[in-house]
Amino acid sequence: MKYIILVGDGMGDQPLPELGNKTPLEAAQTPAMDSLCCHGELLRLQTIPAGFPPGSDVANLSLLGYLPQEYYTGRAPLEAASMGVQLAPEEIAFRCNLVTLKYHPGGQVTMVDYSAGHITTPEAGELISVLQQALGSEQHRFYAGVSYRHLMVHKGVLPGFKTVPPHDYMDQDVTEFWRQYQAVPQLRKLLAGARLLLENHAVNRKRREQGQRPANGIWLWGQGGPPSMPTIREQYGISGAMISAVDLLKGIGVYGGLEIIKVDGATGYLDTNYEGKAKAALAALSKNDFVFVHVEAPDEAGHQGLIKEKVRAIEDFDQRIVRPIVEGLQEMVGSPDYRLVIAMDHYTPIALRTHVSMP
Repeated sequence: MKYIILVGDGMGDQPLPELGNKTPLEAAQTPAMDSLCCHGELLRLQTIPAGFPPGSDVANLSLLGYLPQEYYTGRAPLEAASMGVQLAPEEIAFRCNLVTLKYHPGGQVTMVDYSAGHITTPEAGELISVLQQALGSEQHRFYAGVSYRHLMVHKGVLPGFKTVPPHDYMDQDVTEFWRQYQAVPQLRKLLAGARLLLENHAVNRKRREQGQRPANGIWLWGQGGPPSMPTIREQYGISGAMISAVDLLKGIGVYGGLEIIKVDGATGYLDTNYEGKAKAALAALSKNDFVFVHVEAPDEAGHQGLIKEKVRAIEDFDQRIVRPIVEGLQEMVGSPDYRLVIAMDHYTPIALRTHVSMP
């Protein structure tokens, strides 16, 4: 028996007047998923337990059968695992976004863009390298990830303070949270140094010249220490693989003992290599019992409030992931020798531009 889970991150939404009071899933042309709905079971799933933040970390742990109540310690430690960063017991990992901030004269700060205009991975890598060279120390280390998604590791104790996901505050005042960072001496100096380095870097000068948003700040969030989790094989007695463009999902896969499949051109956005992911999934299934395929694009469009792009992302997921994988499964193992699940991890409504915990 072969098992596969296909996840359209943040596909769920609410009815929109611009779509004739349909949701993006209703408005999108999705013949592959429509066919499966007619011939399969429709189920309702609560991926976010009460009291937990409705993030992709908690939701995808749930989809893989891990109770967040037992295994969730934060988002960043999972991303650290994907990047090969070993956390010592006294270390805390932070997700480190490259962001576009507006610094007002009176000290107020606005979150203009949580992704710095979806900065490219090469550009971001150059900036993170500069931050590590100039600001890295025994206490703070920077690690480059994909696009705007990076990591900072802090050694030692930090006072308790609230961090928030920057994608929840697009075009909003974040002064309250910024001041909490400023109240921590180690972080105040770090953020000031990062701002100075980033503002004047050639990468950002070029982005401004081209009409793109600069990565003129870092935003720390999702912190936590290393979790202790059983592998998928220990839990279910099966081998498996993880296919995703983002470090969070790869990190969950690392802790789950899954084979991490790298797909060239996988970006976590609308331009991701869908065909490569589908081919990689079928190849992984030829030697594993289980594969988990994650597509980030619908979520990114939801965070940006882009209706057309979210519909397009859903249609691409249907025709370039679901359809070829279903066809390949039927050729490979034949019905009914496989079990296929298609799900979102959480809702990312266009109107809210953030995650919600509805089932």
